[in-house]
Amino acid sequence: MSHIATRPFLLALGAASLLATSTAVPTAVAAPAEPRTPVVLDWYDTTAETIAAAGAPTQVTNSRTWAVSWLAGARATHGVPAGVDRSDYQDAALASAVHRSLVALAPARTEQLDAAFRRTLDQIPDGPAENRGVAAGERQARSVLASREGDGLDPASVDAPFTVPPASPGVWQPTPPSYAPATQYGNRLARPFVLSGAGQFRLGPPPALDSRTYRSDLAEVRAYGAADSTRRSARQTETANFWYGSSLTLYTEPLRVALARSARSVEERAKLVALFHIASVDTQIATSDTKYTYQRWRPVTAIRTGAIDPDPGWTPLHNTPAHPDYPSGHNTYSGAAEEILSALVGPRTAPFELTSSTAPGVTREYTGWHQLTAENVDARIFSGIHTRSADEAGVTLGKKVAAQVLRESGRLFR
Repeated sequence: MSHIATRPFLLALGAASLLATSTAVPTAVAAPAEPRTPVVLDWYDTTAETIAAAGAPTQVTNSRTWAVSWLAGARATHGVPAGVDRSDYQDAALASAVHRSLVALAPARTEQLDAAFRRTLDQIPDGPAENRGVAAGERQARSVLASREGDGLDPASVDAPFTVPPASPGVWQPTPPSYAPATQYGNRLARPFVLSGAGQFRLGPPPALDSRTYRSDLAEVRAYGAADSTRRSARQTETANFWYGSSLTLYTEPLRVALARSARSVEERAKLVALFHIASVDTQIATSDTKYTYQRWRPVTAIRTGAIDPDPGWTPLHNTPAHPDYPSGHNTYSGAAEEILSALVGPRTAPFELTSSTAPGVTREYTGWHQLTAENVDARIFSGIHTRSADEAGVTLGKKVAAQVLRESGRLFR
């Protein structure tokens, strides 16, 4: 070692000796740095808050916002360049992609989104990893947004006008109390993310009106789904109320639980969110295709006007949504959600709690995704708004669509 090289070291050593022999001076001990908040959870919560505050009136449009934003995020985190910190790059890329997508799709929240983006960048060291990650995120957001332009999932297209057919047994008619026009007809005209077309997994027809299955279905709804039912238990009423809200809202927390408990990379967790919502969008498209192919009347219409002991005063526990019975949209969503979560994080998890805005004060605990599906099936019967056949067919359809999304996932993330 040269004298030039050792001199600074010796000077420092001498200074240290002098300090050691002099009166000790208290020095501040730096507090340990707080661990960085996982960016993937930060932006999951930011996406949920954005949609809650400035979302569209149509559920599938909001599902599309999730799908576009997180598909861009998953693509941006793929293929980390050589020579940069992988974690910093992926965090910057994910935040950038989701931020840019949400600003485009929910511009009313730009100020809040910009502030969230600044907070994320403040946690990432300045340098090439951050800069290149941000650039990748913006690039992928622009690409995905352009690819989905004009896909028919805007609210006006989703609720395209539907001409109600003449009333006849089994055929859908507007339902009380508001007798509102049909909704979601335009979903079947929209462009899916993965399916070859809206009818790729179109279900077979619902049970015939004179079949034993349909008679049993209707008797069950009549007994358990009436507003004044004496057969429905308090727990069953609570189940109906709990699952009456938007599927998108009800599944936001279960998906977050899966995301938070996953030990996978940022890229894989971004893919989980993207695939969940891509499957949701394609499922809602497929659901409307089957609904409007068969146009099966709702239980309230069948019970009030049908040939099987009609009861003109029968009223369901909950108001019936304005679209056909078969299949149940809540249950196609549940089936798709269960399929994606089971495939990507396993069918069971440690206990987690869930609340619902349509059942204030109620908290339920779950340990597996199928429990959510099973409750959805029963809930729509207890609400008086779907038959069991429509519910079970919905689960089947949702699982088929989600399985196709998983099969095709490789091409989504190129």
